[in-house]
Order: sequence, then C-alpha cells, then structure tokens
Amino acid sequence: MINIQDADRHSHQGHVHSEACSHGVQPKTSLPTVRVAVLNGPNLNLLGTREPQYYGTWTLEDIHNDLMLTAEGFAPLPVELHFVQTNHEGALIDAIHAEAALGTQAILINPGAYTHTSIAIRDALSSFHGLKIEVHLSNIFQREEFRHKSFISPVVHSTLSGFGPLGYRMALTYTLQTLEATIVAG
Repeated sequence: MINIQDADRHSHQGHVHSEACSHGVQPKTSLPTVRVAVLNGPNLNLLGTREPQYYGTWTLEDIHNDLMLTAEGFAPLPVELHFVQTNHEGALIDAIHAEAALGTQAILINPGAYTHTSIAIRDALSSFHGLKIEVHLSNIFQREEFRHKSFISPVVHSTLSGFGPLGYRMALTYTLQTLEATIVAG
C-alpha cells in the first residue's frame, strides 16, 4: 500500500499495482511488510518547474511513481511506502516522530534547505532508530558554499547527492535490499 501525504494540504491513499501488493492485498508470503517513509521538505513540491538546471524536470509525483515501480520489483517482499512533502519544519519533525511511533523500518529524507539550517530535524532523526538515508537531487557540494554543510548527514546511515531522481531509486533499492537481508537472516 502506498500512502501519499502532502502535510501542507491533504492526504490520500494509493496502492502499488503489482503481484507484490495489488490494491493493498498482501502477497502470500511469510515475510513481514516493510514500511519505508519518503519525506520531502520545502519547495520540493515545485520539482519539474523550479530551477531545472539543478533539480531536473521530474516532478515529485514522477519520483513517487518511480519508487512505487522500484518497490514492486522486490516481490514477494511486501513493501508499504509512505510519502510526505511539507514546506514546514514542524510538520517534517512531526512526520519523523509519527513514523517512529508506527514502527517504520526506514526513512528516506530530502529535507531541502532545512538540511543546512535545522538542528531540530537533525534531533528528530537522531531519535528514529531505523535505517535513515539522506537524498539530494543536486550535488550540494557543487552549489553555494552555505549548502556544503549538512546538519543531517551525521545522524543518517548514508547520503546520496547529485544523482537527480535516480538518487531516490538508489536509496530505496539499498534500503529494501538491506531490510530484506535482515528479515531473511532474522
């Protein structure tokens, strides 16, 4: 099942269309459902039109659709993706806390400009005990000097920067491979 939420407006449910999880029906497997949150910060709702020289032409919906297809490729592992985009720091912090309370196994986060300013988001991520991957569409180290410092990187397992939308897919693939290996070995 895919839960897409724009924390600034509304939420709605969607479903992965595959053998792995068709219309929310769990596959016949003894594997537990893996829940992954994909959290996006300010201005990422403008992807596709905002500074395409840095961020490309894919919209956030395009990225979400690509991630759903990536998750489908992990059949028979049941995967639940939860998407949140917000322009508000407190809402992003609340989303991190909510994911921790739900037992989410991993967070992929693109905090946008909050990467360089928010100790509060850093602290919220520190309290989340699952796998955490920081993702940036552009290479923040080839941008303005103020973007070279990430408050987030020290508290996540890995950072992907400069791969465009592929960075999200790479982060999800790594996350699902890691979680699947843990479940199978468990």
